[in-house]
Amino acid sequence: MSSQRPAQGEQPPRSTDVSRRRFLELLGAAGFTGAVATAITGPLIKAKIAEASRGGGDNSHRWVMVIDLSKCIGCQYCVYACQAVNDVADEMRWNVYLLDKTETGQPFNMTRPCMHCQEPPCADVCPVGATFQRGDGLVVMDYDRCIGCRYCMVACPYDVRRFNWVDRRTEGELNHYQPQYGEPEVQRRPRGVVEKCTFCIQRIDRGLEHGLAPGVDRQATPACVNICPVSARVFGDLNDPESAVTKIIESTPTFRLREELGTEPNVYYIPAEGMVPK
Repeated sequence: MSSQRPAQGEQPPRSTDVSRRRFLELLGAAGFTGAVATAITGPLIKAKIAEASRGGGDNSHRWVMVIDLSKCIGCQYCVYACQAVNDVADEMRWNVYLLDKTETGQPFNMTRPCMHCQEPPCADVCPVGATFQRGDGLVVMDYDRCIGCRYCMVACPYDVRRFNWVDRRTEGELNHYQPQYGEPEVQRRPRGVVEKCTFCIQRIDRGLEHGLAPGVDRQATPACVNICPVSARVFGDLNDPESAVTKIIESTPTFRLREELGTEPNVYYIPAEGMVPK
């Protein structure tokens, strides 16, 4: 029997791999606590992280977005383009918009994508490694592994994760923002998984394969950045000293949301007029 076991750290073949959802159901039926279940599935997480590192995300890059709140006019084109290109359901938002006020009472427009944290709490709590961080810092989802426990939604301090209640793969109609704001570039997600902003990872990876520079070449740049009519969003590689994001962050006062939590977000904001530095 021992000869049939996979080597240490090696995943069993997919054909014999038990469904993660079914696996956790069996653990619960057997009376295991969440902590014990997580301890048991720990090796799966480590294996997935290692697999993800090999599968993409060159660690020579660190993708960062800068959002200039002093420029944003609240048109929400960035929201609509995200919905269209990533084929997000109308009632869901990967890119969150709200009208806010500064400490001095000055209104400003706020948008909040996934922060792609360097220390992502969502990945830490996922019991099956469905949320993981690539070598380039992007925090991404493996929808085949997601069991819909929504621990990641609870752990995320930015409220940018969305649970998919409906299987839209059987629906053929376009959402309200297609094709005016973009054509769908990724597959629709199944029912029972958590979705979120990916920084349009499909564009980044495809662009790099063709020698394009994300943040410079439009085909390799997130849709929300491309569509902004006032250039309030800038994207690029913080590891590149010549990139626009590097120069902005080095020369302009910026802040990151909830930095005190130690998540190290990869989204930087330029304050709106009237904001009081903290």
